[in-house]
Amino acid sequence: MKQRSILKLLLSLLVIPCMLYMITIYQPDIFLFDDITYQVSVVNGLSNNSSLPLVIWCNNVDDAYSDIGGRALQEGDDFSWNVRVTLWKYISSTNAFSCTMKWDQKRKKFEAFWLRRDESRCGVLRKCVWLVKEDGFYFSNDESNWVREFKWL
Repeated sequence: MKQRSILKLLLSLLVIPCMLYMITIYQPDIFLFDDITYQVSVVNGLSNNSSLPLVIWCNNVDDAYSDIGGRALQEGDDFSWNVRVTLWKYISSTNAFSCTMKWDQKRKKFEAFWLRRDESRCGVLRKCVWLVKEDGFYFSNDESNWVREFKWL
């Protein structure tokens, strides 16, 4: 009986530090109760649209009263904001921001930021950038490598 208790104690002493190590690697700032800030940007990558700006309006999905506003973006302009995630927000909300885009006769609503989807893909710099082009919406975390995520339709 005493050997079983000693074995359980040894296993506990090994398992708990391993679990804590894995948590700190996965999301160290959350574990240490620091806030995490993500930078979200939407860039107008439409060419030759000087007479037709890209109109964007974004809001926090969790809070209907948390409207972050809108802009009419000319070619190359961007609309950027920071998303601050606390431990409480990490546990209790979706941490999502939705944007509605309008260009000419096209209209599209999409999730510009969703923590569960973007926490790892925004990279170590926590940079989430969208480039809006004629054929769709492209995502990048370094503004060099773009992947089309959505079409206008």
